[in-house]
Amino acid sequence: MNLEETLAAIRPVDQGLRAAAKRRMDTKTKPLGSLGALEELAVRMALIQGRLDPSVSRKASFVFAADHGVAEEGVSAFPAAVTPQMVLNFLGGGAAINVLCRHYGIEMRVVDMGVDFDFPPGGALLHKKVRRGTRNFLKEDALTRAEAVSALEGGIAVFEEAFAHKPIDLVGLGDMGIGNTASATAIIAAATGKPVGPLTGRGTGVDDAGLSKKIRVIENALTLRRPAGNDGLDILSKVGGLEIAGIAGCALAAARLGRAVMLDGIISTAAGLVAYLLQPAVKDYLFIGHRSVERGQEAACEILGLAPIVDLGMRLGEGTGAAVAMDLVEAACRIMDEMASFESAGVSEKGA
Repeated sequence: MNLEETLAAIRPVDQGLRAAAKRRMDTKTKPLGSLGALEELAVRMALIQGRLDPSVSRKASFVFAADHGVAEEGVSAFPAAVTPQMVLNFLGGGAAINVLCRHYGIEMRVVDMGVDFDFPPGGALLHKKVRRGTRNFLKEDALTRAEAVSALEGGIAVFEEAFAHKPIDLVGLGDMGIGNTASATAIIAAATGKPVGPLTGRGTGVDDAGLSKKIRVIENALTLRRPAGNDGLDILSKVGGLEIAGIAGCALAAARLGRAVMLDGIISTAAGLVAYLLQPAVKDYLFIGHRSVERGQEAACEILGLAPIVDLGMRLGEGTGAAVAMDLVEAACRIMDEMASFESAGVSEKGA
């Protein structure tokens, strides 16, 4: 589907099922609420799947990669050449996300949305390149609106094509792109109206001088570009990234098909925020995998009304935090499905 059709087809989950799902969890052989956040994860999966026995049969992870023109302003501790180098590392199976996906039984693919490099055709890489990186958003809009739409539709196609091959129950969304924390922070600042300074983190590890420069670059870019805070496409066009657009599109496609989406850290959370601005109903299908040390993520979570599942002090990206949290969601579903009830186990309830 194209973007317009996808947005029109997304429906909120049926909240009428919540009471029955909670009741099913409450009758398990445990004190009420004793499994904490796992219980709400199971209930949310029941609402997403529209059934009281939610399950996760197939997990997939997509790492969207692209370069950023703003990297030339020195907003990252690493050179732009690291983006294609890391894509090749992903394809070789040597990155942290590869290890975690193997460990948790998650199928993983890498998507070239706009890396400034010519990868050979075929192989494990999904080729959805819109252009060779964004433009430097300090000097001009990062993307044209047509390019932003094309990138969103590339992300939509990634999920739809994988789903058509074999249905996916839970998808994790990660990123790779030197300079992309600057883009994500700009998106969040534009959408929330909050000052840039408190939202901006060190990304790949810039020093104090680098952090000050990064803040100035984002502040000046927002003053010059003036993205409309309630318009996801305008924000994406002016200060966004191609991989961020791809993640947003993939999330929208998953929601359209009634599937759960696990975002990662600040980059994919910013993409989730873009998706939400385009279609608010998408948030019913979103989970935030982990609390990023990047300060801007919290502001995006506030708008989405979602809280990160785990807090491990992670800031790698790639979808690593999402992979960890996906395992917890699967475990929550198994508890809902497999754990005995007081009645079935012949166990006396409290006060009986």
